[in-house]
Amino acid sequence: MPLLSIIIPTFNSADSIERSLESIAAQTFTDYEVIVQDGSPNGDTARAIGKFLAVYPDCPIRFYRENDRGVYDAMNKAMVKASGEWLYFLGSDDQLYDDCVLTNVMSSQNTADCNVIYGNAEIVGDCAWARSRTIYDGPFDLQMLLSRNICHQAIFYRADFARKVGEYNANYVVCGDWDFNMRCWARTKFKYIDVTVAKFIAGGLSSGISRDRQFYRDFVANILRYFHLSPLSPLVNAPGFNWLSDVILIQRSRGELYSLCGRVVRRILRLRTRLSAG
Repeated sequence: MPLLSIIIPTFNSADSIERSLESIAAQTFTDYEVIVQDGSPNGDTARAIGKFLAVYPDCPIRFYRENDRGVYDAMNKAMVKASGEWLYFLGSDDQLYDDCVLTNVMSSQNTADCNVIYGNAEIVGDCAWARSRTIYDGPFDLQMLLSRNICHQAIFYRADFARKVGEYNANYVVCGDWDFNMRCWARTKFKYIDVTVAKFIAGGLSSGISRDRQFYRDFVANILRYFHLSPLSPLVNAPGFNWLSDVILIQRSRGELYSLCGRVVRRILRLRTRLSAG
């Protein structure tokens, strides 16, 4: 059983996947398997992998071509097939940052006594949530996670733990990884390491997160459930919380007294903010 399963979901990725695979083959760390889960209707990705294997015949790749309902469905299919102790998902456009990344991350010091490890990613090209050449995004706390996601190319999951958390929600066409990370955070402590793990190439699916309408419709209800929060929690009533209007609607639906309590909480939070700024 390998220590790490590297999962690459693909769809018409023949033009980019060789670069991703080359960044894996260059690693000083070798205790891994690569699972390519392809949903393409043609064989171009398979031919690109065959070309790669002609140069790197010892790279342990398993290739699967199946119809899927999108990237998160493909990731779910690959998770079932993975045999590694840890899981890592790499976009078919993306690359590991340098040759020693996996050696650094998968050290016994980092993997002991934790279920999720994350570092940073270098953003290559502008996207909706970061500028090009940004190193994204340092250590997170819950408040930060509720405003933006940890880059999925910078995070590693213990496989047994990830399977207990469950599948990625394939109904969230762009933000299924954000939803998954919140569900993980609700169950375990994440370990941050100050390592740049990957180069995230902007322009892919997650660069346009605003298109995931179902995710945003469900967001407040989900976080209240995942983290066992009340609609009166300071976390969701803070002035900078992006979904505050949805929280206020929930409070109003529970009656005038509940809505009044919400207004009091927000006034107290605004007062604290002004006092700390002054």
